[in-house]
Amino acid sequence: MDAVEATKKFVGSYVQSAIGIFSSSSASTSNPVAKIEQELVLQAKSKADLAVNEMQKMARVGHPVLRLAGLSGAAAVILGAYGAHAFLKKEDVTNEFKQVFETANKYHFLHSIALLGVPLCRRPQLTGTLLILGTLIFSGTCYYYALTEERWIRKYTPYGGFLLIFGWLSMAL
Repeated sequence: MDAVEATKKFVGSYVQSAIGIFSSSSASTSNPVAKIEQELVLQAKSKADLAVNEMQKMARVGHPVLRLAGLSGAAAVILGAYGAHAFLKKEDVTNEFKQVFETANKYHFLHSIALLGVPLCRRPQLTGTLLILGTLIFSGTCYYYALTEERWIRKYTPYGGFLLIFGWLSMAL
């Protein structure tokens, strides 16, 4: 018997025993290899169930950042609706301010969604703080500038952008 035939025979017996595990557990109890394989499958299932349970527990706890993500997302939708139905239809507002408003809303909404992943980070307080402050400063200054047309606020916008960048980078810590 050459190596190719031996490999085919081994794979065939492995597949047979795997089919035996999933088709009936009573038939595989006499085969020690099948018992080991069945035990490995059960261990893998229990580890997967444990990971899912941990994620569900984190979601059920109601991490404070998840609540803030909900509030921020609702505010983004409200401001987006105001922008689409009132602000962007104003004829006395220039395209520059309309574009700034849209940018603020896009970043606000995107980072509200990003906040949902914060509890899964290694340092959720750091990441959450950076993303929340970054969104507040970046989008807030953009909204303010678009609505009031006061240029002095624009000097603070880059600080919010840097906080957002650092927030994303903190996810890698």
